[in-house]
Amino acid sequence: MSQPESTVEQVMGARELQRTVQRLASEILERLGEPAGFALVGVVRGGQQLAERLADAIFALEGSRPLVGSLDITLYRDDLYTGIEKPVLGQTLLPFEINGRGLVLVDDVLFTGRTVRAALDELMDYGRPRFIQLAVLVDRGHRELPIAPDFVGRRLATAKTDRVDVALGGAPELEEGVRVERRGPAGVA
Repeated sequence: MSQPESTVEQVMGARELQRTVQRLASEILERLGEPAGFALVGVVRGGQQLAERLADAIFALEGSRPLVGSLDITLYRDDLYTGIEKPVLGQTLLPFEINGRGLVLVDDVLFTGRTVRAALDELMDYGRPRFIQLAVLVDRGHRELPIAPDFVGRRLATAKTDRVDVALGGAPELEEGVRVERRGPAGVA
């Protein structure tokens, strides 16, 4: 049985990605107000990079930067003992008190909602925020849990078998942008 064919489609280049980050930063400021009133918490890896980019864009717009933290959800995943052969632990870094603080949870791609559920579980172990809102660069649908983003950079129509890759810099071998690898149905020759 041969591998299913796949094609890669560039859906966002570096310039469009930058404009999308700037728009998200503007929307966050418009709805939440002063950066001192909230913190950005990025889900490790892509969400962490996106949170830093959003904080920089907010600084450029407002002249002050929100606090930024990161959340490694590995130990909170619901497939930790069934789906990951060798989990790699990252670092959760919340250099501020979350009790009573407004938080914007940031991730690069929203798919089934399970990563967000894990992130919410972990955040609750650190305290009781005043509110948590969700910002994502890409919402690709196919939710398995009742989770919806408050801030969305781009909605993409994808098949469940597709793969969405976000490159936010930091990896010199990848051009910054968003790509969708369209994969044929499993088992199709």
